[in-house]
Amino acid sequence: MQVVRHLVKENTLSDPNLVPDKDVAFYISEKGKGWVCEVDGQVVGFSIIDLKERSVWALFVDPEFEEKGIGKELHRLMIDWYFEQTTEKVVLGTSPNTRAERFYNLQGWTPVGSYANGEIKFEMHYEDWLRVR
Repeated sequence: MQVVRHLVKENTLSDPNLVPDKDVAFYISEKGKGWVCEVDGQVVGFSIIDLKERSVWALFVDPEFEEKGIGKELHRLMIDWYFEQTTEKVVLGTSPNTRAERFYNLQGWTPVGSYANGEIKFEMHYEDWLRVR
């Protein structure tokens, strides 16, 4: 998963050490749940949602496998699972003017402002999810 995270061309990490393996494991095992997509035994995409903080923690696809429906399916699995656990809204942040911003708009997310770091803040409410399922 870390390999995929570092291959992306948008929403890159300023410092790869900011997200160590132990944090990934903690989010998957303690705070929420994660999904991976494999092609020929290679991880080419993953998503992680934080149920405790009610936020999407990660959704990334290897650039070589973009536009094949992988991100959309990882998103569907993640959001379906989330709203099976709770009806509380979920949030995420992503850089403006990126493919990710367009992707989340298409998946039914609503932009509601910006975070201090300049990322766009998106929300999805249970009712939004019911409409786009």
